Amino acid sequence: MPPRDRFEGAGVYAIYYKGQFAPYQPIARKNQSRDEKDDVPIYAGKAVPAGARKGGLGLDAPPGAALYKRLVDHAGSIIAASGNLKIEDFFCRYLAVEDIWIPLGENLLIEMFCPLWNKVVDGFGNHDPGKGRHQGRLPAWDVLHPGRIWASRLQPGVSEELILASISRAIAVSAAREDKPPF
Repeated sequence: MPPRDRFEGAGVYAIYYKGQFAPYQPIARKNQSRDEKDDVPIYAGKAVPAGARKGGLGLDAPPGAALYKRLVDHAGSIIAASGNLKIEDFFCRYLAVEDIWIPLGENLLIEMFCPLWNKVVDGFGNHDPGKGRHQGRLPAWDVLHPGRIWASRLQPGVSEELILASISRAIAVSAAREDKPPF
C-alpha cells in the first residue's frame, strides 16, 4: 500500500487473492499467473468521500484519503481473520475518479468480474453495526474467516458447509460461462 501522504482521492478498487485457502484455489491460481489480463478479483468496492454514504453522492465533499482509508480498513479485516487468510496473499488495484463515476465504476466491476466476496461470500465490506444492533446475522465472510471482534457479537449465520457449497457452485458456473472471466 502506498504511503498515505501520496495517496489522496476517492474511487474504485479491486482486491485479488493468491493464497492457499482451499475453496479459493481456482481464483488464486489465476492470480498467480504472470499475465495480468488473467487476474480475477475476489472483491470489488468503492471509496466515497465522507458523508456520501448518507444518501447523497458526496459531490461537494472533498475526497480526502477515502481510498486509502477504505483499503486500510479491508486490510484490517484480513489481518483479523484467524488463521486462514494472510495479508501477504492479497494485492489490489485502485483508481481515483471523479465522485460522480464511483457508483457506476463499482457496479461495472462487480457485473464484469462477479467477485466471490461480492456475490457469494457476503460481508467482507461490513462495519460494526453499532451498539444495540447486534441482532443481525453473522455474515458469510465472518463464518469462513472469523476474527473481527464486532462480528462475534452477531447472531449465528448460515452454516460453513452451505457457504462452501455455494462457493463451489459459483466457481463451476463461472468456469462454464464463456462471456465471463472463468476462475
